[in-house]
Amino acid sequence: MKIELEKYNPEWQNQFEKIKIELKENIGFLHPHIEHIGSTSIKGLSAKPIIDILIGLERSDLLDEAINPLLEQDYVYYPIFNESMPYRRFFIKHKEKSNHLNIIKEEKDIPQSTEEHNLRLAHIHILTYNSEHWVRHIAFRNYLREHLSVQKEYQQLKENLSTKEWIDGNDYNKAKDSFIKTEEKIAIDWHNKTTNR
Repeated sequence: MKIELEKYNPEWQNQFEKIKIELKENIGFLHPHIEHIGSTSIKGLSAKPIIDILIGLERSDLLDEAINPLLEQDYVYYPIFNESMPYRRFFIKHKEKSNHLNIIKEEKDIPQSTEEHNLRLAHIHILTYNSEHWVRHIAFRNYLREHLSVQKEYQQLKENLSTKEWIDGNDYNKAKDSFIKTEEKIAIDWHNKTTNR
């Protein structure tokens, strides 16, 4: 599969704001911190038009409390990733209501149609607020917003990778991993210095 990037679209921020309101209605009782992350949150950066949303909850034992309220609103839950990332609960929001399973426990459960990125509206990542994983997402986003030379380098990498064929979106993400991990370390140091002034 080819990864189709779109030029930055201000509508992505509007989509985030709408989903944020919906999420607060559904899991507001958990007092979530909700942030727009990923490439769609960075002005000027091309992206797959899927909104990445980071939800922070005050304690790790609250992560599972968000599952049923989101399932009731047609979010698709992927516990298939819980073993490799026990600190995160991952959901997908589709553009239209899906008639498929909304809990993906094994790879064989994933319907082909739900793997098509053009049907996805948002990826929801639920973590413990202010955990190391929360901080690295926020730090990387803010670092790219403030450092245009790094943002341009990332843009070039994404454009180069978008010309290739990939097994799936995860395969494409792995190809960006080295750049992201390197810049994330720098971003976290920068974040810690700027927030501890």
